[in-house]
Amino acid sequence: MLWNKTNIENKLQNLKSKQQREQEILEQVKGILDRDSRHGQSILSAFKGTTSEIVNNFDFELLETNNIFHIDQIKQICIDYRLRFLDSRYFKGEIPQAAISKIKRLEKLHNLQLGGFKIMAPSKMFKLKDKDDPLLFAPIGNDYFYLIHKWGNDLHPIRKILVWPFKSIVNLAFFVLLISYLTTILVPHGLFSKNDSHAEFWIIFFFMFKCIAAVVIFYGFALGKNFNPAIWNSRYNKA
Repeated sequence: MLWNKTNIENKLQNLKSKQQREQEILEQVKGILDRDSRHGQSILSAFKGTTSEIVNNFDFELLETNNIFHIDQIKQICIDYRLRFLDSRYFKGEIPQAAISKIKRLEKLHNLQLGGFKIMAPSKMFKLKDKDDPLLFAPIGNDYFYLIHKWGNDLHPIRKILVWPFKSIVNLAFFVLLISYLTTILVPHGLFSKNDSHAEFWIIFFFMFKCIAAVVIFYGFALGKNFNPAIWNSRYNKA
């Protein structure tokens, strides 16, 4: 059996060529990763310095219509669930990598640089000025916003019921009356008088109403609380 002779020079040249190709590939990959990292940093910078005055010129033919929302729809949900809708620079949570990846895909698809980001979330998720479930939006003009990404846990199923009293002063008054009535029912009959009468019931009810109303008023003034329609887009903590 004949064996081909080994040409050391050729082996050396092949090894050199292979190593050069590997180095080129590594440099290309490193360049892609560096550009991607810089792009990610620029997006995070946009989150910290964004303003709501920016309008993104999306290609409307490429937008998903179920992700387009008007400011009135966003406002209604914020009021119903006591949420805030503020510039992303006030958001104190971490922006997930999935959201940044979606922004990169949108920027590439629409050939633009996104800005003016807004986030819908509970008040505790924002750095608010003194005086469970974020959604990321980008403005597209005419009071419309495009939903980019949602992360975190869903809101508690009874949150809408829990914050219902804070929608208006009428709701709050009705809530105080209801709680006063239920509390009055729990008072044993004949506790303050041997004669069980309607007059005694309404006297106790009036007393309960004054006590509960006083607590609610004190709580509201002491903590600077306000009703949902007044705080949904407020940058202030005591609002």
